[in-house]
Amino acid sequence: VQLQACGGGLVQAGGSLRLSCAASGRTSMTYDMGWFRQAPGKEREFVSSIRWIGGSSYYGDSVKGRFTISRDIAKNTMYLQMNSLKSEDTAIYYCALREYYGANYEYWGQGTQVTVSS
Repeated sequence: VQLQACGGGLVQAGGSLRLSCAASGRTSMTYDMGWFRQAPGKEREFVSSIRWIGGSSYYGDSVKGRFTISRDIAKNTMYLQMNSLKSEDTAIYYCALREYYGANYEYWGQGTQVTVSS
C-alpha cells in the first residue's frame, strides 16, 4: 500500500485548507485511515480517523468542530477539510492506513506541511 498526501500550504488564521490522501496498491483490506500531525519539538498527535466501511469518524479534541474527515471509496482517497485554522494547527500532516481493528497503522504517507500564520 502506498499513500500520497497533498493539499498543505500557507494560510492565514481563520482560513481553510483541504488535505487529500490517495491510497494505491492492495487497499481492499483497509479497515480505516487516519490523519496525524507533528509540530516541531512536539510528539505526533492524532487528528482524525475514518472507518473505510461505514464511514464512522473520530476526532482529536483540539480539532473537533473545525475539521471534517471524509473518504471516497471509489477513488481510494481520504480528505480532511480544515476550517477556522489556528496557528497551533501548524504541523506536518501525515495520513496513515491500517488493515485491522486495534492494529497499529502500518502504512504512512510522506506528510504535507500546513502553516497557519497569525
